[in-house]
Amino acid sequence: MSALSLRGVHTHIEAYHILHGVDLEVPEGAVTVLLGRNGAGKTTTLRTVMGLWRASAGSIHVGGARIDAEHTADIARRGIAYVPESMAIFGDLTVRENLLLAAHGAKREADLDAARLERLFGFFPALKQFWLYPAGKLSGGQKQMLAVARALIEPRKLLLIDEPSKGLAPAIVDNLVAALRQLKTEERTTVLLVEQNVAMATALGEHVAVMDGGRIVHAGPMAALAADEALQQRLLGLSLEAHA
Repeated sequence: MSALSLRGVHTHIEAYHILHGVDLEVPEGAVTVLLGRNGAGKTTTLRTVMGLWRASAGSIHVGGARIDAEHTADIARRGIAYVPESMAIFGDLTVRENLLLAAHGAKREADLDAARLERLFGFFPALKQFWLYPAGKLSGGQKQMLAVARALIEPRKLLLIDEPSKGLAPAIVDNLVAALRQLKTEERTTVLLVEQNVAMATALGEHVAVMDGGRIVHAGPMAALAADEALQQRLLGLSLEAHA
């Protein structure tokens, strides 16, 4: 069963036609990795799903419900979280305040799920260290940790994550992989991941879709793509093994 379906989706941004009939099925309870060269349309796909950019044609369904005409806030209320590459944190607020805002209905620290918060601290220790620190003064990698933690602070049905490993040290990337694996296993969270870190993409991804020119040009098991160097070269111009 698909948690997310895009059927013939086109997106225009002002005069530019970015997505050209995207067809994508994201299986429920699994990690699907969206690969492609720069400018292929990966980020536009995520933003179109979230309603940040409106699909000009086609349809988007989540759990069988059509969402492409909904506002971003209504899409988020369906249990969908988006972690943009730009991180989208509130720099003037503390780490604590950023997480409170991301947790539905939480007005004070006591309203947060304590066990879940401690789990996040285990994955991202810097967040506990800088709990009362203004988020804008964190390092780039720490801001990225906070952006991911905001998406994970409460259970989500679907996570859309754009380049989460960017700026993170290898040890923190390993922690991020562990966090997403745990969510998938324990909560059946579905993840659609855009990621240029090939080692992370192949470690996490069960399914893969490759974009080129605003279209999906390949979809299938990640293991099959990882085992076929000729296909990798044709679709991406690189060897996953060489870039792992």
